[in-house]
Amino acid sequence: MAKTTTNRWGLTVLMCGLGILVNLPIILMMLNSLQPTQAILAREHFIPPDPNLDNYRKLLLTTPYLTYLKNSLITAAGSTVFSLTCAVFAGYALSRFRNRLMDIYATGLFAVQMFPIILALIPLFLLFRPLGLIDHPLSVIIVYAVLNLPFVTWMARSYFDTIPRELEEAALIDGCSHFGAFFKVVLPLSGPGLAAVSIFAFLLAYNEFFVANVFLRSTQAMTLPVGIQMFLQQFSTDWGGLTSAATLTMIPTLILFLFVQKYITHGAIAGGVKG
Repeated sequence: MAKTTTNRWGLTVLMCGLGILVNLPIILMMLNSLQPTQAILAREHFIPPDPNLDNYRKLLLTTPYLTYLKNSLITAAGSTVFSLTCAVFAGYALSRFRNRLMDIYATGLFAVQMFPIILALIPLFLLFRPLGLIDHPLSVIIVYAVLNLPFVTWMARSYFDTIPRELEEAALIDGCSHFGAFFKVVLPLSGPGLAAVSIFAFLLAYNEFFVANVFLRSTQAMTLPVGIQMFLQQFSTDWGGLTSAATLTMIPTLILFLFVQKYITHGAIAGGVKG
């Protein structure tokens, strides 16, 4: 018993050490956000001798950070709803209706996933400009939804494969239509899997920089990845503002993971096993 307890404590200490080592860049970023840029550049102390929240106060009061945050949440949520709605029906069709046409469609999803988005940015820019979508959140919502759709569809399909067909057949015998069986039986059972899928789609859109940097040009439309870039100037960098902005940007995703961690684990395990 004593040996088992010692082994557990040793394993706990080892895992804590590995956790600190892996997250060391994040820890350094958070510590640096509590001191001015001059102290960061001096690199005299690992832990700030006089920590303060001046960088955060300046960030929230003198920069449009909250506007960037609002834009990121809107674009990420909008693209997640759009892509998840399409992926639910597409993933269900790929899971339940197996034929040559569906196989071609599934293969096409892989081809779209491998297509580099940089090749489509100029045509999309020329398409969106006459429609008035440049510098508008709808432009990046559409692009993000299309980019996430292949991945989200395959994740949804994998999860639908784990739901027994017998449940739908029983609903059909009881008088439900195919749509009724889908909405009343399959969709409620797929809640944890779809929650995990939606989280991945949200994070992919929340952290994306390149597309947003092309289509969102004004301060009022920029998302967080693009807005934070403003702290990097040509001849100097506001490291205090940059680290504080990066720390605050990390908080929404951290809170999201804390609340939905069980859905991510359940959805990943269930979606990876067929039958």
